[in-house]
Amino acid sequence: MEYKIGDIVRTKKQHPCGSKLWEITRVGVDFKLKCLGCGHVIMIERQKALKMITKKMEKNDE
Repeated sequence: MEYKIGDIVRTKKQHPCGSKLWEITRVGVDFKLKCLGCGHVIMIERQKALKMITKKMEKNDE
């Protein structure tokens, strides 16, 4: 599956704030994800990100 900046994705595990939804803010060798619950930003390796993402929810068109 192809991911783009602005896509909303659901992960297997929830963030400590309780949210499972993340917004993709950077795509490349690493993914940069922003938690939609609390706004926390993480950078994670592409392989780990692809394993933790279960579903692409929607795309924000700007």
